[in-house]
Amino acid sequence: MGGSLSIEFVGHATVLVAIDTVRLLTDPALQPTIGPLRRTGGMPVPVPADVDAVLISHLHLDHLDLPSLDRLGRDRRLVVPRGAAAWLRTRGFADVEELGPGETTSVGGVRVRAVQARHGGFRPPVGPAAAAIGYVIEGSRSIYFAGDTGLFDGMAELRGSIDVALLPVGGWGPTLPSARHLDPADAARAAELIRPRVSVPIHWGTYWPMGLRWFRRWARHGAPARFIRAASELAPDAMIRATDIGAEVDLR
Repeated sequence: MGGSLSIEFVGHATVLVAIDTVRLLTDPALQPTIGPLRRTGGMPVPVPADVDAVLISHLHLDHLDLPSLDRLGRDRRLVVPRGAAAWLRTRGFADVEELGPGETTSVGGVRVRAVQARHGGFRPPVGPAAAAIGYVIEGSRSIYFAGDTGLFDGMAELRGSIDVALLPVGGWGPTLPSARHLDPADAARAAELIRPRVSVPIHWGTYWPMGLRWFRRWARHGAPARFIRAASELAPDAMIRATDIGAEVDLR
Protein backbone atom coordinates (compact mmCIF):
# COMPACT_ATOMS: atom_id res chain seq x y z
CA MET A 1 0.00 0.00 0.00
CA GLY A 2 1.09 3.55 -0.66
CA GLY A 3 0.99 6.45 1.74
CA SER A 4 2.55 6.70 5.15
CA LEU A 5 1.49 5.53 8.59
CA SER A 6 3.02 5.87 12.03
CA ILE A 7 1.42 5.13 15.37
CA GLU A 8 2.63 6.23 18.80
CA PHE A 9 1.16 4.72 21.95
CA VAL A 10 1.07 7.80 24.18
CA GLY A 11 -0.54 5.78 26.99
CA HIS A 12 -3.90 4.47 28.17
CA ALA A 13 -6.28 5.00 25.18
CA THR A 14 -4.25 7.93 23.84
CA VAL A 15 -2.72 7.10 20.47
CA LEU A 16 -1.19 9.46 17.92
CA VAL A 17 -2.01 8.26 14.42
CA ALA A 18 -0.13 9.97 11.60
CA ILE A 19 -1.63 8.73 8.35
CA ASP A 20 -0.74 10.22 4.98
CA THR A 21 -0.65 13.98 5.77
CA VAL A 22 -3.10 13.88 8.72
CA ARG A 23 -2.39 13.59 12.47
CA LEU A 24 -5.16 12.31 14.73
CA LEU A 25 -5.09 11.90 18.52
CA THR A 26 -7.44 9.53 20.32
CA ASP A 27 -8.91 10.03 23.81
CA PRO A 28 -6.21 12.41 25.14
CA ALA A 29 -5.16 11.63 28.73
CA LEU A 30 -2.05 13.75 29.23
CA GLN A 31 -2.22 14.78 32.88
CA PRO A 32 -0.29 13.36 35.86
CA THR A 33 -3.58 12.65 37.66
CA ILE A 34 -7.15 12.08 36.53
CA GLY A 35 -9.51 11.93 39.49
CA PRO A 36 -8.17 9.22 41.83
CA LEU A 37 -5.79 7.87 39.18
CA ARG A 38 -2.08 8.67 38.96
CA ARG A 39 -0.09 8.39 35.74
CA THR A 40 3.00 6.23 35.50
CA GLY A 41 5.95 8.64 35.61
CA GLY A 42 3.86 11.37 37.19
CA MET A 43 4.48 14.46 35.06
CA PRO A 44 2.28 15.43 32.09
CA VAL A 45 3.40 14.01 28.78
CA PRO A 46 4.38 16.42 25.98
CA VAL A 47 1.46 17.64 23.91
CA PRO A 48 1.71 16.18 20.41
CA ALA A 49 2.27 18.92 17.85
CA ASP A 50 0.18 19.69 14.77
CA VAL A 51 -2.79 17.51 15.65
CA ASP A 52 -5.49 17.97 13.01
CA ALA A 53 -8.33 16.45 15.06
CA VAL A 54 -9.04 14.66 18.31
CA LEU A 55 -11.25 11.57 18.35
CA ILE A 56 -13.20 10.98 21.58
CA SER A 57 -14.73 7.55 22.07
CA HIS A 58 -16.87 8.25 25.16
CA LEU A 59 -17.37 10.58 28.09
CA HIS A 60 -15.71 8.72 30.98
CA LEU A 61 -13.14 10.77 32.87
CA ASP A 62 -10.14 8.76 31.67
CA HIS A 63 -11.14 9.12 28.01
CA LEU A 64 -12.51 12.66 27.94
CA ASP A 65 -10.21 14.60 30.25
CA LEU A 66 -10.97 18.31 30.09
CA PRO A 67 -7.54 19.51 31.35
CA SER A 68 -5.86 17.41 28.64
CA LEU A 69 -8.13 18.93 25.99
CA ASP A 70 -7.29 22.39 27.36
CA ARG A 71 -3.61 21.64 26.83
CA LEU A 72 -4.34 20.87 23.18
CA GLY A 73 -6.23 24.18 22.78
CA ARG A 74 -9.87 25.19 22.90
CA ASP A 75 -9.86 25.70 19.12
CA ARG A 76 -8.81 22.10 18.40
CA ARG A 77 -11.22 20.13 16.24
CA LEU A 78 -13.02 17.46 18.26
CA VAL A 79 -14.96 14.49 16.90
CA VAL A 80 -17.21 13.08 19.60
CA PRO A 81 -20.12 10.66 20.15
CA ARG A 82 -23.55 11.98 19.26
CA GLY A 83 -25.00 13.81 22.26
CA ALA A 84 -21.69 15.18 23.62
CA ALA A 85 -21.18 18.34 21.55
CA ALA A 86 -23.46 20.76 23.38
CA TRP A 87 -21.86 19.94 26.73
CA LEU A 88 -18.36 20.49 25.33
CA ARG A 89 -19.34 23.78 23.72
CA THR A 90 -20.51 25.10 27.09
CA ARG A 91 -16.96 24.43 28.27
CA GLY A 92 -15.41 26.57 25.55
CA PHE A 93 -14.67 24.07 22.79
CA ALA A 94 -16.07 25.57 19.60
CA ASP A 95 -15.10 23.13 16.84
CA VAL A 96 -17.01 19.99 17.85
CA GLU A 97 -18.59 17.46 15.50
CA GLU A 98 -20.82 14.56 16.55
CA LEU A 99 -20.93 11.11 14.98
CA GLY A 100 -23.06 8.08 15.62
CA PRO A 101 -22.31 4.51 14.45
CA GLY A 102 -22.18 4.39 10.66
CA GLU A 103 -21.70 8.16 10.26
CA THR A 104 -18.54 9.60 8.74
CA THR A 105 -16.53 12.78 8.51
CA SER A 106 -13.26 13.70 6.82
CA VAL A 107 -10.06 15.19 8.19
CA GLY A 108 -7.84 16.31 5.34
CA GLY A 109 -7.98 13.44 2.90
CA VAL A 110 -8.69 10.86 5.60
CA ARG A 111 -12.13 9.42 6.29
CA VAL A 112 -13.21 8.89 9.90
CA ARG A 113 -16.14 6.53 10.51
CA ALA A 114 -17.85 5.91 13.85
CA VAL A 115 -18.57 2.28 14.69
CA GLN A 116 -20.44 0.53 17.46
CA ALA A 117 -18.97 -0.05 20.91
CA ARG A 118 -20.37 -1.84 23.96
CA HIS A 119 -19.58 0.44 26.87
CA GLY A 120 -21.24 2.92 29.18
CA GLY A 121 -21.65 6.48 27.94
CA PHE A 122 -22.64 8.39 31.09
CA ARG A 123 -20.37 11.20 32.30
CA PRO A 124 -20.08 10.94 36.08
CA PRO A 125 -21.20 12.26 38.43
CA VAL A 126 -24.16 14.16 36.89
CA GLY A 127 -24.04 13.57 33.15
CA PRO A 128 -24.45 14.12 30.24
CA ALA A 129 -24.81 10.77 28.50
CA ALA A 130 -23.73 9.84 24.97
CA ALA A 131 -23.37 6.30 23.64
CA ALA A 132 -19.76 5.11 23.36
CA ILE A 133 -18.33 4.57 19.90
CA GLY A 134 -15.16 3.34 18.23
CA TYR A 135 -13.60 4.71 15.06
CA VAL A 136 -12.31 3.39 11.76
CA ILE A 137 -9.73 5.72 10.18
CA GLU A 138 -9.40 5.22 6.43
CA GLY A 139 -6.71 6.70 4.23
CA SER A 140 -4.01 4.77 2.41
CA ARG A 141 -4.34 2.33 5.35
CA SER A 142 -7.22 1.50 7.69
CA ILE A 143 -7.00 1.70 11.49
CA TYR A 144 -9.60 0.56 14.00
CA PHE A 145 -9.59 2.35 17.35
CA ALA A 146 -11.89 0.46 19.70
CA GLY A 147 -11.98 3.04 22.50
CA ASP A 148 -13.51 1.08 25.37
CA THR A 149 -15.79 -1.82 24.58
CA GLY A 150 -16.82 -5.27 25.56
CA LEU A 151 -16.63 -8.12 23.07
CA PHE A 152 -19.54 -8.43 20.64
CA ASP A 153 -20.24 -10.42 17.48
CA GLY A 154 -20.63 -7.29 15.34
CA MET A 155 -16.86 -6.80 15.42
CA ALA A 156 -16.74 -9.43 12.68
CA GLU A 157 -18.23 -6.84 10.30
CA LEU A 158 -14.76 -5.27 10.18
CA ARG A 159 -13.12 -8.55 9.12
CA GLY A 160 -10.80 -8.17 6.16
CA SER A 161 -10.97 -4.37 6.07
CA ILE A 162 -8.54 -3.34 8.84
CA ASP A 163 -4.78 -2.97 8.55
CA VAL A 164 -4.13 -2.04 12.20
CA ALA A 165 -6.44 -2.69 15.16
CA LEU A 166 -5.83 -0.71 18.37
CA LEU A 167 -7.37 -2.98 21.00
CA PRO A 168 -7.77 -2.26 24.73
CA VAL A 169 -6.36 -5.11 26.82
CA GLY A 170 -6.44 -3.74 30.39
CA GLY A 171 -7.46 -0.67 32.30
CA TRP A 172 -6.51 1.68 35.09
CA GLY A 173 -5.91 -0.85 37.85
CA PRO A 174 -5.72 -4.54 38.65
CA THR A 175 -9.19 -5.39 37.33
CA LEU A 176 -12.12 -3.90 35.42
CA PRO A 177 -15.65 -5.25 34.85
CA SER A 178 -15.39 -7.55 31.85
CA ALA A 179 -18.84 -7.11 30.30
CA ARG A 180 -18.03 -3.63 28.99
CA HIS A 181 -14.24 -3.95 28.69
CA LEU A 182 -11.85 -6.20 26.81
CA ASP A 183 -9.50 -8.16 29.03
CA PRO A 184 -6.49 -9.82 27.32
CA ALA A 185 -8.43 -12.97 26.42
CA ASP A 186 -11.40 -11.05 25.00
CA ALA A 187 -9.07 -8.72 23.10
CA ALA A 188 -7.54 -11.81 21.49
CA ARG A 189 -11.04 -12.97 20.54
CA ALA A 190 -11.70 -9.52 19.06
CA ALA A 191 -8.53 -9.83 16.98
CA GLU A 192 -9.71 -13.23 15.79
CA LEU A 193 -13.09 -11.76 14.77
CA ILE A 194 -11.59 -8.72 12.99
CA ARG A 195 -8.45 -10.36 11.60
CA PRO A 196 -6.45 -7.17 11.08
CA ARG A 197 -3.01 -7.29 9.52
CA VAL A 198 -1.51 -5.96 12.79
CA SER A 199 -2.98 -5.85 16.31
CA VAL A 200 -1.66 -3.34 18.87
CA PRO A 201 -2.57 -3.66 22.58
CA ILE A 202 -3.50 -0.33 24.20
CA HIS A 203 -5.30 0.82 27.38
CA TRP A 204 -2.94 -0.78 29.90
CA GLY A 205 -0.46 0.16 32.59
CA THR A 206 -0.72 3.96 32.37
CA TYR A 207 -3.03 5.10 35.18
CA TRP A 208 -3.31 3.39 38.55
CA PRO A 209 -5.37 4.13 41.66
CA MET A 210 -3.41 6.00 44.27
CA GLY A 211 -2.21 3.57 46.93
CA LEU A 212 -1.64 0.65 44.53
CA ARG A 213 1.82 1.71 43.39
CA TRP A 214 3.33 -1.58 44.54
CA PHE A 215 0.90 -3.52 42.33
CA ARG A 216 1.55 -1.29 39.35
CA ARG A 217 5.25 -2.12 39.41
CA TRP A 218 4.47 -5.84 39.47
CA ALA A 219 1.68 -5.93 36.89
CA ARG A 220 2.34 -3.07 34.46
CA HIS A 221 3.25 -5.25 31.46
CA GLY A 222 1.09 -8.23 32.40
CA ALA A 223 -1.94 -7.43 30.21
CA PRO A 224 -0.07 -7.07 26.88
CA ALA A 225 1.87 -10.28 27.57
CA ARG A 226 -1.35 -12.20 28.28
CA PHE A 227 -2.93 -10.74 25.12
CA ILE A 228 0.03 -11.86 23.01
CA ARG A 229 -0.18 -15.41 24.42
CA ALA A 230 -3.94 -15.63 23.88
CA ALA A 231 -3.81 -14.17 20.37
CA SER A 232 -1.01 -16.55 19.36
CA GLU A 233 -3.29 -19.47 20.23
CA LEU A 234 -6.45 -18.13 18.57
CA ALA A 235 -4.79 -16.66 15.48
CA PRO A 236 -1.24 -18.00 15.12
CA ASP A 237 -0.71 -16.08 11.87
CA ALA A 238 -1.65 -12.72 13.43
CA MET A 239 0.99 -10.01 13.80
CA ILE A 240 1.03 -8.51 17.29
CA ARG A 241 2.99 -5.32 17.84
CA ALA A 242 3.19 -4.37 21.50
CA THR A 243 5.23 -1.33 22.52
CA ASP A 244 5.98 0.60 25.65
CA ILE A 245 4.12 3.70 26.77
CA GLY A 246 5.38 6.74 24.87
CA ALA A 247 6.95 4.71 22.06
CA GLU A 248 6.21 4.33 18.37
CA VAL A 249 4.73 1.05 17.22
CA ASP A 250 6.82 -1.08 14.87
CA LEU A 251 4.44 -1.76 11.99
CA ARG A 252 6.82 -3.79 9.87
